[in-house]
Amino acid sequence: MEYWNIYGEMIIRLLLALLAGIILGLNRWLHHKSAGIRTHSLVAIGSATAVLTIGHLGPSDVQALSRVLQGLVTGLGFLGAGVIIRERSSQRVHGLTTAASIWSCALIAAAFGAGELILGCLALSAIIITLIIGGPLERLFSSLTGTKRSSEISSDPD
Repeated sequence: MEYWNIYGEMIIRLLLALLAGIILGLNRWLHHKSAGIRTHSLVAIGSATAVLTIGHLGPSDVQALSRVLQGLVTGLGFLGAGVIIRERSSQRVHGLTTAASIWSCALIAAAFGAGELILGCLALSAIIITLIIGGPLERLFSSLTGTKRSSEISSDPD
């Protein structure tokens, strides 16, 4: 029975991380971005696995967990940089929202991996709300104020 308690909890944590990756990746995929469901899901599962591994090696070591989180934050910055593109002709930047989504996905999954299920759910909810209503809100404020950012002049918003 204890075997199920330990591994059942791991399964729940990994499934929640996977769900976070699917939800955030689906949003990006629906917006025709390069990093979709697979990328976000792999990032989420990998992040949760890293945190779970540290947690199950022995007594809780805050410094070890801190180093894992520092590595995730830094490492995911490089992955996010891979989806950011700057057009030479218009100086428009694409991919910032997707890069931020990948980075956030990793940290939500790390929360799930650490057993912080409520924190992970709250963060996932806040991020998906931001991704869903952020663009329309930006366009609304732009039309109300009559101003356009230079990134909005040349093509569709991220």
